[in-house]
Amino acid sequence: MRRPLFIAALLLPILASAQEKTLLWGDTHLHTTYSSDAFANNNLLADPDTAYRYAQGLPVVHPYHHARLQIETPLDFLVVSDHAEYMGVIRHLYYNGSDGVELGFVDGLKADFVGWLLRRRVDAGRGRELFMSVLPKSTDDPREAAATMRVGSSMIPPMLSVEADTWRQIAETADRYNDPGRFTALIGWEWSSIPGGANLHRVVMTDGDARSARKYEPFGLDDSQYPEDLWQWLAATAEETGDDFIAIPHNANISKGYMFDETTLRGEPLSEELASVRSYWEPVAEITQIKGDSETHPALSPDDAFADFENYPFYIQQGASSYTPAAGDFLRPALLRGLVLEASLGVNPYQLGFIGSTDSHTSLSSAEEGNFHGKLATDSIPENKTNRWAEEEGPSGWAMSASGLAAVWAESNTRESILEAMRRREVYATTGPRIGVRLFAGWNLPVVGTDSAEDWQAAAAAGVPMGGELAATDGAAGPQILVQASRDPVGANLDRIQVIKGWIDAAGDTHERIYDVVWSGAREPDATGDLPAVGNTVNLGTGEWDNSIGAPRLAALWQDPDFDPTQAAFYYVRVLQIPTPRHSLLDALALKQREAEGFPSTLQERAYTSPVWYRPGG
Repeated sequence: MRRPLFIAALLLPILASAQEKTLLWGDTHLHTTYSSDAFANNNLLADPDTAYRYAQGLPVVHPYHHARLQIETPLDFLVVSDHAEYMGVIRHLYYNGSDGVELGFVDGLKADFVGWLLRRRVDAGRGRELFMSVLPKSTDDPREAAATMRVGSSMIPPMLSVEADTWRQIAETADRYNDPGRFTALIGWEWSSIPGGANLHRVVMTDGDARSARKYEPFGLDDSQYPEDLWQWLAATAEETGDDFIAIPHNANISKGYMFDETTLRGEPLSEELASVRSYWEPVAEITQIKGDSETHPALSPDDAFADFENYPFYIQQGASSYTPAAGDFLRPALLRGLVLEASLGVNPYQLGFIGSTDSHTSLSSAEEGNFHGKLATDSIPENKTNRWAEEEGPSGWAMSASGLAAVWAESNTRESILEAMRRREVYATTGPRIGVRLFAGWNLPVVGTDSAEDWQAAAAAGVPMGGELAATDGAAGPQILVQASRDPVGANLDRIQVIKGWIDAAGDTHERIYDVVWSGAREPDATGDLPAVGNTVNLGTGEWDNSIGAPRLAALWQDPDFDPTQAAFYYVRVLQIPTPRHSLLDALALKQREAEGFPSTLQERAYTSPVWYRPGG
């Protein structure tokens, strides 16, 4: 095991007592039968009640194959985030048509016809075709599509009472399952802006309750496709209700460069005011989920040996188009872009913390690799995983990633504390495993060689946690990062801990560097500085693996050896597990195949901490 700069590698347990915070695990992004795309893809039954029961460890029935399922390790919190658009409407049309809704003659005929069509298509296993038919076309220009508001289908009549009733049921179910201190059910929804196939989706979550939720209807893309309009609505609604809200961008990896752009979707340069508004309402972003990883891409980080991870090169649109990764699609380039924008605006709109979540549409928060139920109910059985969504070039069930989880260092397991932790960005992401990570950054951190709460409270007092900011200190050497990581108690050992640094130089150019700071085993870097691979114990013929390599815990006090006090910078930590079997291999073996052709057989699961930012001059 390498001895990192200033202190030997420490094998310490993760402590939940530092600063009297506890580590909570949850999912902020889950869809049920009330989301139109979930329903069209065979989630006909599983409602929010099912979602909360599964998350808390109770057995439930799968909505597609009707087998009994159970999560391996229960969650501490959950956000049911059904799409605001047509919330509950597709389900109502399928089961009831126009019944129970006051509609005019023409709209009543439309509702009955659409209900009949839904029953024919969904019952014949062709619901995906209906879902695809309302998506943007691959030839649509995102800015033009947003301006002309081509949204949805003219065949579906306005059913506002159904949407309102569904929203009330979702909020009341959350209140019923919310049990402060034991399990937190937060109220939320998804705003699904996708102009021209550019994914600009946000999950909106609040610390409010069902009583407050009755005062508003969720803001959807049918209200506006522009993020700044969402933020304006959040400000007005927060003032009206007294509740707090945040919006969480996700799947930036398929945003066609628009999620973290240098201009607005309207083509206007970012202003200081708009950058401040965005930074307030969007303190965190999803860095990993079922539709791939959004940390970075090999084309954008060519010197990062671990950048090629769970790529998802499929836009949400009708018709295939080539995938082109752009700086606006990924979190690491966004952090770098934020430094550039801050230099000109005085505000960093992309000072983002990281979380993971699933985006499951089965009502089941299934981030566990060996217990993965697919993104869509249809893809929950291995024999369906090889089917393409639409054209031959479209994604299949094996293209999905069994990911991810949100880890939150909160003062208590309550709605208010979880949202406060996200606001201060004291959160991190994993791709599914419960990898425990604690991080403090500072200038004169104490040497922590014990597992006592007092020692770690001293470290917390001397530094800032993940998500924090470091002010300049005269005469200081490089910032120190004290980090410890512990494997999932029922999971795989750890390979290494890395620090990822990004900075901006005097010419305004950005740079990034990856440092291996501590690792398992007796490996040593080669002449080029590269660390040899940890090895691989996965038996490709059985899917079995073991912990004969790696380490259960790793820790280090690392100091930036390349620090320039005049350069603004950020630092975040990436923790890698040893290789384990991917769900695609396990499915292939179940189908008596040697591999899932075209997909990795193994992967190195990981954790991403929220960054810490350094600013020259305080």
